[in-house]
Amino acid sequence: MARRSKRMAALLKKAGSYDVLGLSAAVEALKTLESGLPKGVKPAQFDQSVEVAMRLGVDPRQADQMVRGSIVLPNGIGKTQRVLVFAQGDNVAVATAAGADHVGGKELADKIKDGWLDFDVAIAAPDMMGVVGPLGRVLGPRGMMPSPRAGTVTQDIATAVKEYKAGKVEFRVDSGSNVHCIVGRLSFDSAKLQQNIEALVKYVHNLKPSSSKGVYLRSMAISATMTPSISVAV
Repeated sequence: MARRSKRMAALLKKAGSYDVLGLSAAVEALKTLESGLPKGVKPAQFDQSVEVAMRLGVDPRQADQMVRGSIVLPNGIGKTQRVLVFAQGDNVAVATAAGADHVGGKELADKIKDGWLDFDVAIAAPDMMGVVGPLGRVLGPRGMMPSPRAGTVTQDIATAVKEYKAGKVEFRVDSGSNVHCIVGRLSFDSAKLQQNIEALVKYVHNLKPSSSKGVYLRSMAISATMTPSISVAV
């Protein structure tokens, strides 16, 4: 078993002293988790991402209980996403004007097959799926495969590019019935983080499958890139 660093041991001790907190208190606790560390223990030296984890009362093995979606958070995520667009014809100029970082067709697909992944989001016009389809084995496991359900296969290329540039995030329930999603950075003020989290939770609630019975949102926690999680009351 890998030995925990002094920093992580101190953070785990501090986080473990909290009960399940209301959202506002949980956000404050996360933002101050690295304050007052023992002498000689330094906090992380970068602006960490903040992530929400939710345990849902769904069975992801059932197609009608697969929860996935995308949302433009009210305050963005504090990161400029690199957007790639598979397009041809007039859509090339549309994607470029909207701010896409990479625009192309088969030549981009070939680069990806060779291991190039210098982008965060892939968007495709419907007429490019013949080129994009074979990339499923590469992009699928990374959660980067364009799909109509996520809004990344679309006729409205300009809107899709602008939304992802503005901080749109995607999520998908995993095999353990958990949803993980970035909601900002520790440098965000507490109110903005709370607004983003509330928007995400509301959206996930709206995606509850009709076939899901019993308690839907079973538990929730927030954490930063290099911190333990803090449980949030649901």
